[in-house]
Amino acid sequence: MRYRITLSYDGSAFSGWQIQPNGPSIQESLQKALSTLLKEVIAVTGAGRTDAGVNAVNYVAHFDASEPFDTAAIGYKINAMMPPGIIVHDISETSPEFNSRFDAKSREYMYFLNRKKDPFVEKYSYRFTYPLDVEAMNKAAAMILGTRDFSCFEKTGGNNKTSICTVTEASWKSYTPDHARLMGYPSGDDYLVFTVRADRFLRNMVRAIVGTLLEIGRGRHEPQWMQEVLASGDRCAAGDSVPGHALFLTGIKYDDK
Repeated sequence: MRYRITLSYDGSAFSGWQIQPNGPSIQESLQKALSTLLKEVIAVTGAGRTDAGVNAVNYVAHFDASEPFDTAAIGYKINAMMPPGIIVHDISETSPEFNSRFDAKSREYMYFLNRKKDPFVEKYSYRFTYPLDVEAMNKAAAMILGTRDFSCFEKTGGNNKTSICTVTEASWKSYTPDHARLMGYPSGDDYLVFTVRADRFLRNMVRAIVGTLLEIGRGRHEPQWMQEVLASGDRCAAGDSVPGHALFLTGIKYDDK
């Protein structure tokens, strides 16, 4: 029987979603707990890989079990076994054909930026104090919309069969963190979030896009530089990757029936 599992995780203590030989992973933690609880070897397949330090909200995975079980009871027990950085929201029986990776129609990421020192956000936000032209960054971000080859933003050794992706949203906007709104902490326009949505993402792609956009925001390049980077197909032509701690996988869409 096939089961669908929804979870969220703080990636700071993990080497990423996928099992790694040199550090703990979210996939490994889930598999060990489920195998213990269900008394059989369980292999968990996720919707996609996230890099070391990257976070996720409502991440989706699936696994097979030989016998039916009480999903509510196992859901309760597995959270008692999970490391502090992982919470399982739901386990439910699903179609035998459901595949959390290949059935996903789109994925959404958000990257958080704080432009001044703020001890209340910096665990999950990238402090970047240079003056930024947000309008220029949004002009450049609009140039990545559509279906194209994104190999210029792909980490070397990604081993993808194709570097073609379809991006449907890419934009920056200011926001007010909850602590600033609730406690009157001064905020102004010092907090930005970049949202990007696509059918698929390459390894390190979002962090490389954000780093490239920040180069444009700082005035080092005009927005049209983005077109040159895309046309080059060369990772060295783009900006540096930004740190992973401020990146969240925030949505995975399926055509559920």
